[in-house]
Formats: sequence, structure tokens, C-alpha cells
Amino acid sequence: MLFTDPVFLFLFLPIALCFYYLAPKNLKNLVLLIFSLAFYTWGEKNLVLLLLISASVDYSAGLLIKNGYKKTGLYTSLFFNLGILLYFKYAYFITYNTSLLLNSTFNISFSTIEVILPIGISFFTFQTMSYTLDVYQGKIKANNNFIDFACYITMFPQLIAGPIVRYTDIKYNLKNKHFGSHQFYKGCKRFIIGLSKKMLIANNCAFFADAAFNLPNEELSILVAWLGLICYALQIYFDFSGYSDMAIGLGLMFGFTFPENFNYPYISKSIKSFWRRWHMTLSRWFKDYLYIPLGGNRKTKTRTYINLLIVFTLTGLWHGANWTFLIWGLWHGLFLIIERLGFNNILKQTHSAIAHCYTLLVILLGWVFFRSETLEQATYFLVKLFSFNSKTNYDYFNFYFTTEVVLALIIGLILSTSIDKKIVCFFNKQTKSSVIYQSYVITKSLALLALLWLCYYYIATNAYNPFIYFKF
Repeated sequence: MLFTDPVFLFLFLPIALCFYYLAPKNLKNLVLLIFSLAFYTWGEKNLVLLLLISASVDYSAGLLIKNGYKKTGLYTSLFFNLGILLYFKYAYFITYNTSLLLNSTFNISFSTIEVILPIGISFFTFQTMSYTLDVYQGKIKANNNFIDFACYITMFPQLIAGPIVRYTDIKYNLKNKHFGSHQFYKGCKRFIIGLSKKMLIANNCAFFADAAFNLPNEELSILVAWLGLICYALQIYFDFSGYSDMAIGLGLMFGFTFPENFNYPYISKSIKSFWRRWHMTLSRWFKDYLYIPLGGNRKTKTRTYINLLIVFTLTGLWHGANWTFLIWGLWHGLFLIIERLGFNNILKQTHSAIAHCYTLLVILLGWVFFRSETLEQATYFLVKLFSFNSKTNYDYFNFYFTTEVVLALIIGLILSTSIDKKIVCFFNKQTKSSVIYQSYVITKSLALLALLWLCYYYIATNAYNPFIYFKF
């Protein structure tokens, strides 16, 4: 079930909120757990058992650590979570490539393992592992209440596509929820903003991006390639950040505060800055639970570079079991190393526009690997980006480069900057009783209603509605 599905918007969410608010304080987590399991079962059916087993294993692992069996509890959690992740997400990739290697080298072949990928497995396995790792390190105490813990693991607002919420982020909210009209309004506002990002910008950009990447190689031109790539960069940003906004908004409606996941990543002036702004909960997870334990930058420079390559190899593979994701991760890791070798000092001394252009170019070229199905497709697309003698099929171009795509592209480029944040800060600095501030409040409320109506219109007309991070 997607947040953009009519069933979710007009049936599931209203019913869940009604039951949740009517339930006594001591039963709210149980109600949220039941609705979260129903949400996951809607799309995954029997695979909901895997989610429950995962919650049970990590709940038990936390109690083992608490009762003195620290290594047993930790290894149980790590073995189980990494095991199911390897099996469900990487079994086919590993067996397929091993079979190819053995067949080409020794003429030996065997059947590959094909399994159904559970929705959101990368998110909830990292979330559960963060809990046991924090309990093991003494950062938090193990939760004795299985209902509360299972509610944390299965919470539907952030279950299938993040943000990756650590137990420390919401442990207080699990016991002490504060409700009020102001918080509920903030949640609704954040949800509408996220829904608008997804339906009005990401989906329209996706219409042209998907067409460009699906175009036969011989018909792809430099114009279509660059516009398709820029559209994809906006699609993936507004798709994922839109989902995160919706998740954060839903969290506020249910009395939880989730961490932010994006901070205008496309205004970055280095790749290091980009990864401090892009998918921040994943970046922090790898930093705290992999990069620092490996030694971080506390040892030799060579060891630091190796640690970065390890982290970004796994960052790439976390996103998908494909060589394209691996290359994408290594691409970013390579430029982080280049910046550490001294290039970052050069960037600081150059004009900010040059540093920004460098960063955007690296990010955009990296998205080619992320979006392509195969390395062959990625290579050909990269070649087309710099094929200045290629000819554009304008009949094809005009069919996909619609007015809606152009508007989404322009608005997306503007909102990728922090100009909206500066405008909001300006009005918030005004005196609350001033005409300027009161006009701003009324205009903002009307704009939110208009955006919501537009989103409902797109949903009602079954407009183009892909969802990138749903498969992760």
C-alpha cells in the first residue's frame, strides 16, 4: 500500500487515526502495531511473518544483552538480520554471478536462487540492528515490553522507505505522547508537502526520465540524455524526500518525532557535503555502526581511504543487488577520497559556483549508474551525454516533454535550492499580529488546500505514479 493510494488516503489512514485517538493511552501502541501489521500485510501478505520474526529476534537479543549474555545477543541479532538480508536481497545476485564465473572458467553451471524481495527489508533490518547495537554499547536499555518494541519496528509511516528511525529517536514518544491541534496541523502540513513533492514534481519528472532511459540506444540524443538525467535527479530527490516528508508528517499525527532525512542536497559544494545532506539517516547509520568501528579517520590515511571504500561499497549494495549500484557507491567513495587527498582545500579556495558545478556533475554522472539496469546501458548513456553530433527526434521529444514536465522541472530546480526556507524564515521573523504575517498564514493555508486538491486530482485520474524506493 502506497501513501498515494486512494485506499490509504481515504480509508486506511482515517480509520487508523480514529481508532488511535479513541484508544486509551496504554493501548495506543497496540492499536498502532495492529494497523501497521495490516498495512504491511496488504501488500506483502504472508511475508508479514518475516517482519514479526525479525521483531521477536531483536527483542529477545536485547533481553539477552541486558541479562549479561552480551555477545550472544549481539551475534544473534547480526546473524539473523544480515542473514535474511543476504538471502532475500542478494541470493540471486550472488548465485547468478557465481554461476557465470564458474561456467566461463570451469564450464560448471547451477541453478540460481530466486526469491521474492520483501518491501522495505533494507530499512527495517538496519533499524532493528541499530537497536541491538545500541543496547550492546550501553547507549540505551533494552525494552521489556514486546508490544512497544514491535510498534517501534513495524510503525507503518516509516516502515517501507524510511527514514531509518533509531530507538533513541522515539523511545520517549513510545511512553509519553503529546497530542494537540498544533502538532496535528504540523503533521498534516508536512504530509501535504511530501505528497505534493511526489505527485506534482517527482511523477512528472519521471514521465520524461523513464522515457529517456528506456529509449533505444540508437535513438538517444545528447539533448534527451541530459534532460532525462536532470529529470531523474529531480525525480529521485523529490520522490524520496517527499516520502520522508509524508512519513515525518504521519509520525507527528500519531505523536512521534522522526529524524529529518534531507537538507537540500543539491546545493552542496562538495561530495562530502552532499552526503551530509542526502539520506542523512542512512549516512549516520553507516558512520556510527561501520565507519567509526572500522577506525574512521583515526588511523593512517591509507586506512581511512580503505574504510571509505568499504562503507560506500556497502552503501551502493544496500540500494540494490546490481553491479550498477556497486559502481555508484564506489563512484561516490572515490570522489570522497579525492577530496580528502587535498581537492577539498582547492574547492574552498575556488568560486562557490565552480565548486557547485563540480559537485552537481559528479552527482549527475553517478545517477546514470543508479538509474541504469545494466553497466552496458550506463556506459552507452554516458557516451551519449557527450555525443555532440547526435540528432534529436523532435516528434518523440515533444510527446514526452509536456507542459507539466516543463513546470515540474522549473519548480523542482527552484525548490532544490533553499529559497523556500529563506522565504519562510523571513515571514516567521515578522510580528505575529502584523498584516504581513497574517496574510502569509492565510496564503499558506490556501496554498496547502490547493496542493492537496491537485494531488487528489492526479490520484483520481490515475496519473503516472512510479515509486523508486518502494523496492528497497
